[in-house]
Amino acid sequence: MYLIKPKFWGKKNSILSLILIPLSMLLICFVYFKKKLTKIVDYEIPIICVGNLYLGGTGKTPLSILIGNELSKKGINPVIVRKFYEKHNDEHQILKKYFQNNIFIKNRQNGIAEAIQKGFDSVILDDGLQDYRIKKNLSIICFNQKQLIGNGRVIPAGPLRENFSVVKDADVILINGKRDHNFEKKILDYNSKIDIFYSKYKFINFKEFKNKKIFAFAGIGNPENFFELISNHGLNLKKKWAFPDHYEFKKSEIDKILDEAKNNDYKIVTTEKDYYRLDSNNKKKIKYAKIELEIENKDKFINKILNIYD
Repeated sequence: MYLIKPKFWGKKNSILSLILIPLSMLLICFVYFKKKLTKIVDYEIPIICVGNLYLGGTGKTPLSILIGNELSKKGINPVIVRKFYEKHNDEHQILKKYFQNNIFIKNRQNGIAEAIQKGFDSVILDDGLQDYRIKKNLSIICFNQKQLIGNGRVIPAGPLRENFSVVKDADVILINGKRDHNFEKKILDYNSKIDIFYSKYKFINFKEFKNKKIFAFAGIGNPENFFELISNHGLNLKKKWAFPDHYEFKKSEIDKILDEAKNNDYKIVTTEKDYYRLDSNNKKKIKYAKIELEIENKDKFINKILNIYD
């Protein structure tokens, strides 16, 4: 089953969203009591959690990789622990490509135990904010400036995995996109001591697609963000096709993309995550956008993380 995010998740006054509020309240109550009843385990090595509230598409994995590589440069020996999902092999492949120390496991606590047993001195939890069993030494919540918190409601009335008030317990906020003073104020009203940073994606190989007619497709959390990245680099985006996150492309769908590209002289581009879900033959015909995460005030951001080792 693939999740297609409903449009009303971005609309506060949607009738359907309002109807679903009682179900959201049930989830909020469930999370509240789950937190109260869950025993929290404190580990002997630092746990850095990279999480989100908005369902998917906030850049947790690229940030986890960046933190892992930066800590390694400082002589620290971290490992990224990620909960294993069979249909998330695309993200597993990207993690393995850009960072060598990874543990994919169904139970994060077992993953941390394995990390300690293997001699790692730090764990980066890629998507672990909602695992309330684990004591985090540093919690980072990621947002994308295009979506932020949508209509601000919890699933199913909105796109949030839990109530926004959870920012009061976080240490760092990373917003991918332009500065938003109103959103910053909303965060600081809950947590005046939190550090807020901004990031952006750099499209490294965009010159490959200059002066070409582009057909872009993507099956990620927020495909429109990818399409906008292409347009913002001055490329001629003629056609786009959005799929649900982690979508397994059908042969007929890829054939349609290839045929349309051939008939209209389009150059095809997708995300690196989607590229890993293509078969070997189609990988020869389709290019992916090489993206690099850049953090403003990066040194300050890394120093904030390094403070947990003092």
